Amino acid sequence: MSEQSFRPEFHITGQMGWINDPNGLIKFKDEYHLFFQYYSSNVYWGPMHWGHVKSRDLLNWERLPVALFPDEQDDGCFSGTAAVWKDKLWLMYTSYKENGGGENIRQLQALASSEDGVHFVKHGIVIGEKDLPEEYSPCDFRDPKVFVEGDTVYCLVAARKKDGRGRILLFSSADMFKWRFEFDLFGKDSGGIMIECPDYNGGLGLLTYCEQFQPAQGNKHLNIHSTFYRLGTLDCKGRSHTFGESEIIDYGFDFYAAQIYRDTPVMIGWLNMWDRNVPYSKYGFAGMLTVPRKLSIKDGRLWQEPLYKGRKAVTYNNLKVSDRAVSGVIEIEAENLKRLDLKLRIGNGAQTLVTIDKEELTFDRSSSGAPITGKETDALSVAGVRKMPVDKSDKHVITVVLDLYSVEIFIGGRALSSVICPDISADGITLVADAGSCVYTRYDVSGYMGIDK
Repeated sequence: MSEQSFRPEFHITGQMGWINDPNGLIKFKDEYHLFFQYYSSNVYWGPMHWGHVKSRDLLNWERLPVALFPDEQDDGCFSGTAAVWKDKLWLMYTSYKENGGGENIRQLQALASSEDGVHFVKHGIVIGEKDLPEEYSPCDFRDPKVFVEGDTVYCLVAARKKDGRGRILLFSSADMFKWRFEFDLFGKDSGGIMIECPDYNGGLGLLTYCEQFQPAQGNKHLNIHSTFYRLGTLDCKGRSHTFGESEIIDYGFDFYAAQIYRDTPVMIGWLNMWDRNVPYSKYGFAGMLTVPRKLSIKDGRLWQEPLYKGRKAVTYNNLKVSDRAVSGVIEIEAENLKRLDLKLRIGNGAQTLVTIDKEELTFDRSSSGAPITGKETDALSVAGVRKMPVDKSDKHVITVVLDLYSVEIFIGGRALSSVICPDISADGITLVADAGSCVYTRYDVSGYMGIDK
């Protein structure tokens, strides 16, 4: 079997090598562009480039040449964002310089532009040390989010107070090149050591960001690196906001660094996690991106639904189901559900368990194949378990996005995403439901990405 056969069927990867954060989600000239942190030379993090794919429908993707490369200016082109300004596509990214390490590291914001959306010209650093207030550290200053409001361009940047913790800063510009500091959004340290990857979508009234090494909050979030959201508005001119308390975006083991298309409420995240082993890296690649998720705000919280297109493969109207698949989308509609037990990727001693009982979903990957471990030491993490609340309802719709090395579960607008590493031949699926009725439908979405795996 060729190495190509061991690639996910419909999750974006770098084809070869390592990828992490999605970057620069933007619609330009009627096409959706998606960039990502990329190191093609090995299966671990290295000098960061910007990989690049594009699509007309967010379903079928075309791989494009690498957009940004390290050079004499950058030891790495770290995460950032994109904006359309004066008929050009602009990329704002973090220019990383090692400088011997420690406090000598510099993470400053640089600019590149393109007329055609494929070939980019670097313009150098535009938000440098002189633009950063003295009390913030230039060695932890990264991940710019650029957005345009009227005649003004704004930029959110993750930062850290010297001898402090994470912050989110707002800058403004009239021309993309000269920037002015506006204010520190929350004016206080984050719970985690550092904030990363801030993103703001004004249409949804949604701020998202990551926190590194934040203390766990019960079962709500156990990962030492997690992605959060807050609902509210950002008044850039008034230097104020109405954001509420933070909430977790994804309850699984592997979700980070999400970004959102500004005018199309669709989010994509990194389907992996820092400080974890990647067993499938033996096939020459590591890291992938989530399927696109359509976003809305319902009942005062973020609502996520997977975006996919597939062919109906099987349908069973039964409380007990036996099926086979290594990839695809499973939809389960259950009325008056009391308990549900779903087993995925059964074979060669492996199985992944999904249980819904007493308004809680439990995901268990302890027997999912090659062991995946991180730095978390709590009992659930060590046991390979994650939990997610399930709202009480007369009817539940559970959507499971299954691919060669991943499971993404959606129910009631919430999501739980995790990597699994069973043998490629493990394809058994069983469902047992204690419910008034249960309809199981599986869709074949194999190969619809349209790019080299």
